[in-house]
Amino acid sequence: MTTNDPRQPTLRVTPGPSDINANGHIFGGWVLSQMDIAAGIVAARRAHGAVATVAIERMEFIAPIELRDLISVYAEVERVGRTSMAIRIEVIADRDGGDRQVKVTEGLFTFVALDESHRPRPVDRPL
Repeated sequence: MTTNDPRQPTLRVTPGPSDINANGHIFGGWVLSQMDIAAGIVAARRAHGAVATVAIERMEFIAPIELRDLISVYAEVERVGRTSMAIRIEVIADRDGGDRQVKVTEGLFTFVALDESHRPRPVDRPL
Protein backbone atom coordinates (compact mmCIF):
# COMPACT_ATOMS: atom_id res chain seq x y z
CA MET A 1 0.00 0.00 0.00
CA THR A 2 1.13 3.52 -0.62
CA THR A 3 0.96 6.34 1.89
CA ASN A 4 -0.08 8.75 -0.89
CA ASP A 5 -3.73 7.65 -0.87
CA PRO A 6 -5.82 10.75 -1.74
CA ARG A 7 -8.93 9.41 0.04
CA GLN A 8 -9.86 10.57 3.50
CA PRO A 9 -10.80 7.88 6.04
CA THR A 10 -14.30 7.97 7.45
CA LEU A 11 -13.00 6.67 10.76
CA ARG A 12 -9.56 6.29 12.36
CA VAL A 13 -9.05 4.31 15.54
CA THR A 14 -6.41 2.40 17.47
CA PRO A 15 -7.44 -0.89 19.11
CA GLY A 16 -6.71 -1.31 22.80
CA PRO A 17 -5.45 -4.23 24.88
CA SER A 18 -9.02 -5.39 25.64
CA ASP A 19 -9.61 -5.83 21.88
CA ILE A 20 -7.01 -8.62 21.56
CA ASN A 21 -7.83 -12.31 21.15
CA ALA A 22 -5.80 -15.29 22.40
CA ASN A 23 -3.65 -15.21 19.24
CA GLY A 24 -2.46 -11.67 19.96
CA HIS A 25 -4.50 -10.16 17.13
CA ILE A 26 -7.59 -7.98 17.24
CA PHE A 27 -11.01 -9.66 17.57
CA GLY A 28 -12.86 -9.92 14.26
CA GLY A 29 -15.99 -8.59 15.96
CA TRP A 30 -14.16 -5.40 16.97
CA VAL A 31 -13.12 -4.83 13.38
CA LEU A 32 -16.64 -5.56 12.14
CA SER A 33 -18.09 -2.98 14.53
CA GLN A 34 -15.65 -0.30 13.33
CA MET A 35 -16.62 -1.07 9.74
CA ASP A 36 -20.32 -0.85 10.61
CA ILE A 37 -19.82 2.51 12.35
CA ALA A 38 -17.99 3.98 9.34
CA ALA A 39 -20.50 2.57 6.86
CA GLY A 40 -23.35 3.94 8.97
CA ILE A 41 -21.84 7.43 8.89
CA VAL A 42 -21.63 7.38 5.09
CA ALA A 43 -25.09 5.82 4.67
CA ALA A 44 -26.76 8.33 7.03
CA ARG A 45 -25.16 11.23 5.16
CA ARG A 46 -26.36 9.85 1.82
CA ALA A 47 -29.87 9.19 3.13
CA HIS A 48 -30.04 12.51 5.03
CA GLY A 49 -31.36 10.68 8.07
CA ALA A 50 -31.55 7.48 10.04
CA VAL A 51 -30.35 4.20 8.57
CA ALA A 52 -29.97 0.60 9.73
CA THR A 53 -27.59 -2.17 8.70
CA VAL A 54 -29.60 -4.95 7.07
CA ALA A 55 -26.91 -7.16 5.55
CA ILE A 56 -23.23 -7.77 5.14
CA GLU A 57 -23.06 -9.03 1.60
CA ARG A 58 -19.39 -9.82 1.76
CA MET A 59 -16.54 -9.41 4.21
CA GLU A 60 -13.06 -10.77 3.85
CA PHE A 61 -10.26 -10.78 6.41
CA ILE A 62 -7.00 -10.35 4.49
CA ALA A 63 -4.43 -9.81 7.25
CA PRO A 64 -4.57 -9.60 11.04
CA ILE A 65 -4.75 -6.30 12.89
CA GLU A 66 -2.07 -5.90 15.53
CA LEU A 67 -2.26 -4.04 18.84
CA ARG A 68 -0.23 -1.00 17.81
CA ASP A 69 -1.87 -0.53 14.40
CA LEU A 70 -3.69 2.69 13.59
CA ILE A 71 -6.77 1.67 11.64
CA SER A 72 -8.19 3.80 8.83
CA VAL A 73 -11.67 2.79 7.68
CA TYR A 74 -12.63 4.00 4.21
CA ALA A 75 -16.30 3.91 3.26
CA GLU A 76 -18.07 4.94 0.09
CA VAL A 77 -21.47 4.48 -1.47
CA GLU A 78 -21.26 1.80 -4.15
CA ARG A 79 -24.89 1.67 -5.26
CA VAL A 80 -28.26 3.12 -4.25
CA GLY A 81 -31.66 1.49 -4.62
CA ARG A 82 -35.06 2.87 -3.69
CA THR A 83 -34.81 2.29 0.10
CA SER A 84 -31.36 0.74 0.45
CA MET A 85 -27.75 1.36 -0.40
CA ALA A 86 -24.55 -0.66 -0.52
CA ILE A 87 -21.50 0.80 1.20
CA ARG A 88 -18.04 -0.47 0.22
CA ILE A 89 -15.62 -0.62 3.17
CA GLU A 90 -11.84 -0.97 3.16
CA VAL A 91 -9.70 -1.10 6.30
CA ILE A 92 -6.03 -0.16 6.18
CA ALA A 93 -3.63 -0.61 9.12
CA ASP A 94 -0.74 1.81 9.56
CA ARG A 95 2.19 -0.15 10.99
CA ASP A 96 5.71 0.63 12.10
CA GLY A 97 4.85 4.19 13.07
CA GLY A 98 3.10 4.80 9.76
CA ASP A 99 5.99 3.58 7.61
CA ARG A 100 3.97 0.66 6.29
CA GLN A 101 0.31 0.27 5.31
CA VAL A 102 -1.47 -3.08 5.16
CA LYS A 103 -4.95 -3.73 3.80
CA VAL A 104 -6.50 -5.88 6.53
CA THR A 105 -10.13 -6.32 5.50
CA GLU A 106 -12.82 -5.20 3.13
CA GLY A 107 -16.53 -5.68 2.79
CA LEU A 108 -19.85 -4.60 1.36
CA PHE A 109 -22.57 -3.55 3.82
CA THR A 110 -26.21 -2.87 2.96
CA PHE A 111 -28.21 -0.20 4.78
CA VAL A 112 -31.84 0.81 4.57
CA ALA A 113 -33.07 4.38 5.09
CA LEU A 114 -35.58 4.71 7.95
CA ASP A 115 -38.52 7.03 8.54
CA GLU A 116 -39.74 8.37 11.90
CA SER A 117 -41.45 5.02 12.64
CA HIS A 118 -38.24 3.08 11.88
CA ARG A 119 -39.73 1.69 8.67
CA PRO A 120 -37.96 1.71 5.29
CA ARG A 121 -38.29 4.94 3.32
CA PRO A 122 -36.90 6.11 -0.01
CA VAL A 123 -33.21 6.99 0.28
CA ASP A 124 -33.70 10.22 -1.64
CA ARG A 125 -36.51 11.46 0.61
CA PRO A 126 -34.91 13.14 3.65
CA LEU A 127 -36.68 13.06 7.01
